[in-house]
Amino acid sequence: MRVLVVENMPHSKLGQVGVALGEAGADIDLRRPYEGAALPDDAAGFDALVVFGGEQSAVDDELHPYLPALARLMRVFTEAGKAVLGICLGSQLLARGHGGENLLNRTREFGWHTVSLTDQGRADPVLSAAGEVFPIFQWHSDTFTLPDSAVHLAENPAVAHQAFRVGRAGYGMQFHFEASTEVVTEWNDIFRHQIVERDGQWLADYAKHAAADGPAADAAGLALARAWVKQIRVEAEDVPRKAIAG
Repeated sequence: MRVLVVENMPHSKLGQVGVALGEAGADIDLRRPYEGAALPDDAAGFDALVVFGGEQSAVDDELHPYLPALARLMRVFTEAGKAVLGICLGSQLLARGHGGENLLNRTREFGWHTVSLTDQGRADPVLSAAGEVFPIFQWHSDTFTLPDSAVHLAENPAVAHQAFRVGRAGYGMQFHFEASTEVVTEWNDIFRHQIVERDGQWLADYAKHAAADGPAADAAGLALARAWVKQIRVEAEDVPRKAIAG
């Protein structure tokens, strides 16, 4: 199982997704195009694609000229029937790649918030793994319209389009289900100044928030990660190689 993983900024953390890929023995090809790493032109040689979040918008092409190519690549993987996972910025890029509109600075969520599945989400093999209602970590200001071909899977009062599916197994999830409590705790240190600007009480109240929502969010996130990995169809098995998480 060979999985292309794209990071869009430092300290993205594979988190729960990395755990699930490691359990499956995946060979991870990690690319950081924001540092100049090249993206492949097509899906050949890969069984799946994961695109993580970032501080840029999904249409910040002037500062990050690789973004159109990444959105196109996500569509190429999806149309090839391969499993695709876009998280936060990755979900916005998946929507862009399939004709959705990116809506900048329309929403503002930070911290653990509750997400509810739609009727279609409750029937979905990935989203249903987390339960009908669950807390999950959020950190975004942008959102998107659903592509015409998308299936709407999850929502909450703040953001209607929390998760969607395109094709067989192309998943966009606005929330950071990869961010376990351990990852969030690390982000508190790494992004301290940005967090204080966004929520001046977050760090002071963090222990309370983590105790209230962390365990359930961790369980939901790992369940989602494992369920998505099960959607990966391996076309040609090489000699198994140990996964590399960055």
